[in-house]
Amino acid sequence: MASLPLLLITIAPLLAALICAITRSARIAEFANFIASIIVLGASLPLPILAHRGMHLFLGDYIVLDGLAGWVVLCTAVVYFLASFFAVGYMRMLDEDRRLPSFYALFALFGFTTLVAPLVNNIGLYWIAIELTTLVSTFLVAFERTAESMEAAWKYIIIVSAGISLALLGTVLLYWAGTFVLGARYQPTWQALQAAAPQMNPGLVILAFLLAVVGYGTKVGLVPMHTWLPDAHSESPAPVSAMLSGALLNAAMVGIVRFLAIANGAHTGGIPHIVVIVFGLVSLGVATFFIVRQEGVKRLMAYSSVEHMGVIALGFGFGGVFGTAGALYHMLNHSLNKSLMFFGAGSAMRSYGTKDITGIRQFAHHFPRTGALWLAGAVSITGAPVFALFLSEIVIMHGGFAQNHSWAVYVMAVLLVIVFVGFLNHFRTMFYEPAAGSPAPKPVSAWCVIPMILALAPLIVFGFWWPQDLWMLFTDIWRSLAGATA
Repeated sequence: MASLPLLLITIAPLLAALICAITRSARIAEFANFIASIIVLGASLPLPILAHRGMHLFLGDYIVLDGLAGWVVLCTAVVYFLASFFAVGYMRMLDEDRRLPSFYALFALFGFTTLVAPLVNNIGLYWIAIELTTLVSTFLVAFERTAESMEAAWKYIIIVSAGISLALLGTVLLYWAGTFVLGARYQPTWQALQAAAPQMNPGLVILAFLLAVVGYGTKVGLVPMHTWLPDAHSESPAPVSAMLSGALLNAAMVGIVRFLAIANGAHTGGIPHIVVIVFGLVSLGVATFFIVRQEGVKRLMAYSSVEHMGVIALGFGFGGVFGTAGALYHMLNHSLNKSLMFFGAGSAMRSYGTKDITGIRQFAHHFPRTGALWLAGAVSITGAPVFALFLSEIVIMHGGFAQNHSWAVYVMAVLLVIVFVGFLNHFRTMFYEPAAGSPAPKPVSAWCVIPMILALAPLIVFGFWWPQDLWMLFTDIWRSLAGATA
């Protein structure tokens, strides 16, 4: 039964990419990608339920549908749908109809790679899948062909590829550590390595884990490997920025979590958790400073992504059922919220013709609906009640207290308060400071407003209501990590 949704998830974006590649019509291309995103979302909805009933293996155990994979695929599908919806209105504003079929072909392929990566059940093939996301998304980062976007694309592919190379070295070392237990030739599935971890050499496993954290952490945007992220997120078209932040970062985080599970089973003590906690706190701290001092509207959103990846890393680093559940819940909440924020930022940037925060004034006066949605998203992204990110951050903090990491929780709390003040101060500038005789902004398409509503609604609902089925799913994921977050 699980094979049909997975087949649709892979076939739909590939078919859309093929249609976009052979057509010269921008309208056909955007329609094909949008329909593919609807199919992918519909097929992804039952995956967590199917995973809750038990792990499923396909294609000779090369594909796995477990709780973690099913959850991350669902988060990715949500962003792919919202970004595809928003792209219909946003990309028309660029007056690039001749190049839009190429854009949508790449966008569908980007969706495909980010959907498939969490499902890969082989440490080597997972590395390849993550690298494919880089190769495809690089062209999307540079789509607008400005000097800034070209520079951002080059920085993106060079820094991320360098980081991923370290992850490859970590993968090779982990495979080697497994040979002393599983033999010279074996299939390095996540399950096989987890089962063999207690008999592996702890030194080799720790070294492989550190290389993987730095390597995949580069793709996640953890500090200090984050330097590609602000440029790539800010120079990409807004739908691409949403996919980079809400989908790609989660897919790369899967690698860190899987390696953490193996390292924790190899009798390495608390070292893996401390490493992840430190990376999370440093990422949160550096992002806080840049958020307060930021001048570009999309770079503000980009550093917010660094902040929230730090929060998610803290959840997995704290461990326990609460830390893990909070981190998993935060993945979805951040995906929804950051899509909303990049949609608002993209609309503002195109309407006012500037990327500077100081160039955007009285936004809500000119765009009451879009302004209300964007402002609500800004309050939500800072972790304020009554929105979903507040709930997931509180659960992560509870997990930190439960696992005796109180010091990190206090630092996290102080930094989040500073983010709240600094982030919303920028919105005070854009929404309430008077305009200095600038021309009237361009109108925003309804295609750009509806996805913002669809992203905000669940953030409000999940702020009040944590479905019991989700808690059971997160508990199952925590148990399946076999002590990685215990």
